[in-house]
Amino acid sequence: MDVLSSKQDSGWRNKRGEASLSDVHRSINISSSGSRWRRLAAFAGPGYLVAVGYMDPGNWATSLAGGSKFGYALLAVALLSNLMAIVLQSLCARLAIASGRDLAQACRDAFPKWVSIPLWALAEIAIIATDIAEVIGTAIGLNLIFGIPLELGVLITALDVFIILYLQKMGFRWVEAFIITLLGVIAVCFAIQIFLADPQWGGVIRGFFPTTEIVTNPEMLYLALGILGATVMPHNLYLHSGIVQTRNYGHTLPEKKEALTFATIDSTVALCFALLINASILILAAAAFNSTGRTEVAELGEAHSLLAPLLGLAIAPTLFGIALLCCGLNSTVTATLAGQIVMEGFLKMKLQPWIRRLITRGIAIIPAAFVTIWYGDAGTAELLILTQVVLSLQLSFAVFPLVMFTASKAKMGELVAPIWLSGIAWLIAVVIAGLNVKLLVDFVSG
Repeated sequence: MDVLSSKQDSGWRNKRGEASLSDVHRSINISSSGSRWRRLAAFAGPGYLVAVGYMDPGNWATSLAGGSKFGYALLAVALLSNLMAIVLQSLCARLAIASGRDLAQACRDAFPKWVSIPLWALAEIAIIATDIAEVIGTAIGLNLIFGIPLELGVLITALDVFIILYLQKMGFRWVEAFIITLLGVIAVCFAIQIFLADPQWGGVIRGFFPTTEIVTNPEMLYLALGILGATVMPHNLYLHSGIVQTRNYGHTLPEKKEALTFATIDSTVALCFALLINASILILAAAAFNSTGRTEVAELGEAHSLLAPLLGLAIAPTLFGIALLCCGLNSTVTATLAGQIVMEGFLKMKLQPWIRRLITRGIAIIPAAFVTIWYGDAGTAELLILTQVVLSLQLSFAVFPLVMFTASKAKMGELVAPIWLSGIAWLIAVVIAGLNVKLLVDFVSG
């Protein structure tokens, strides 16, 4: 253990244990002799795995509903959500590089068991909720492209464990390459669809500037809260703080400062890409549905079926389905890694990735299969909403510890978050908590 980490360990209840994701920990070398651009390129990757969580099927549903109902007006909310995400993910990288811990390990080492064990249980519930959304999204994607019934599609999603096993055997860079490739496919699909939809670009630009109507119109406020409340995913905070440590960035303070800078650039650029995708969904819904008077489109299957007659080309719904399927496959990989980090970090319990994956996916498939068989398409839409509520409820239990740790000089040493950054982070944490309480109250009250 280096001298810096040794000093920082004095701020924790427990000493640092085995590294997160030990099989790939510091497995990607950062050349000290290479150029600055080359070292920056070596850090590119983890941010894109994190970005996947910001475009899951739950986000698609809220963006579709917002665009079809209110046109481009809620683009400002998508932008604000993304700015919040950029701040929180930068804190995840700071925690990992400064303390050598992921968020799960930090909670275990900072809190007594009567606090850390419930936090672990809540994190597991969040990952299962995320997985349910991915199961539904992938099943809908298979249905839209290949006509596979939703019930069968849900069961097929269990096979994705083999993709993850194969990629992890090849090395972590291959995992990142797989994710980035699928993200590229998603971007191309939406670029073509937006070109076909021909949106009003003046309206798009105005949409990024907030208006008072977002607050004064109850329906618009509810959808805005939905977009904000479902944007930052709790499992992403655990994931990012673990996978940043796949880089072998050295142990001295200058090396750690440089690593923090590069990791922050990586996540910021990747999250701007995620904003591009989420904004594209909202713009597509506004141009294709709102402008033609179809203001109640919120279900993924319904959006798919309406795209062909509205855009005039049969390829449009196919591209929508391909993008959705790629999104589901991407989320599968990141949820597996997040599940590993949470279980190892909180409990010091190691499971083979395929065992961990089958357990999580098995738990997710049961409710998804029941709902699709019993209630069909409408039921899957309701289940998607429920998963977002569950994630909203859990989110603050990950955000508040993260902000607390990174603001502590005793825990972070020289890499403690500046006062201005901690102030912004605390404000974001309080706003997210307030919004999620509002969402929960609205959900309970119907």
